[in-house]
Amino acid sequence: MKRGALAAALLLACTLASAAPGIFFDDFSQRDVAGLQSGGWLLRDRAGHPGIEGAAWSAAGISLVDDPARPGNRLLRLTGATDGTGPGTQQVQLCHQRKYLEGTYAARVRFSDEPASGRDGDPVIQTFYVVSPLKHDFDPEFSELDWEYLANGGWGKPETRLYGITWQTVQMEPWNAFNAAHEEVRSLKGWHVLLMQVAGGQTRWFVDGRQVAQHGGRNYPVVPMAIAFSMWFSPPSEVPVPLPTGGEPRVYQEDVDWVFHARNTVLDTAQVQARVNALRRQGASRVDTVPAAQPALESRCDF
Repeated sequence: MKRGALAAALLLACTLASAAPGIFFDDFSQRDVAGLQSGGWLLRDRAGHPGIEGAAWSAAGISLVDDPARPGNRLLRLTGATDGTGPGTQQVQLCHQRKYLEGTYAARVRFSDEPASGRDGDPVIQTFYVVSPLKHDFDPEFSELDWEYLANGGWGKPETRLYGITWQTVQMEPWNAFNAAHEEVRSLKGWHVLLMQVAGGQTRWFVDGRQVAQHGGRNYPVVPMAIAFSMWFSPPSEVPVPLPTGGEPRVYQEDVDWVFHARNTVLDTAQVQARVNALRRQGASRVDTVPAAQPALESRCDF
């Protein structure tokens, strides 16, 4: 090994050693989806909540693509499609292992306001979140923190908006939810860094470095969660002027540049970005020094 390469390798080793035991980072530079799976990501293929009844959850909607704005960079791309019917809808979700609780979560995400192809107007939900399974209605150990972007409105409101939601628990049928929610009522088309701090009984929510919400009390997460991204569709009735059903599907996309978690550590957006930049300079495209939950927990990718 040449001297320069050896020095870089030693620096990287020292950096990772100093990060242990509590950093998760992925910049999605894998060659293909198989590389995602070997790094602990699960691709959902099970039917069920949320979304249009009868819709498929398909790993075919997950891909890794070259970043047109940054040569050499790769992006995780979530592609969903719908014609307004269950059989004509493809939703997409991927999840990491269930072992994350307190600390800092962040991701650089590109939201879309219009479809990549087809007529605009579907109630599409683009997300970054952490979640534990709901074992039964009103499960007291259910924990979930959501960023959910509604480009075309939905859920009884027409406005484009971003939700930051800290969950306590929920009953699915009939729907009865207990949570604390913040709404950013504006377009967030394009790239944004979304960050959540989970510490001291409070969750703090930041968009591009600006704090937008703080939640606490009974909504505070209590069990390990999985980091996840998804794209799904509410029923067409959720928008003021639903599109016709059938015909050519409308295709929507969400991109992710990187995701980061620091276990039991509170970092602001600038500090996270500095760590991400340092890891990339040192050639660390993926780091996982977060220990598995003890006892081990089942990791699955559905609600």
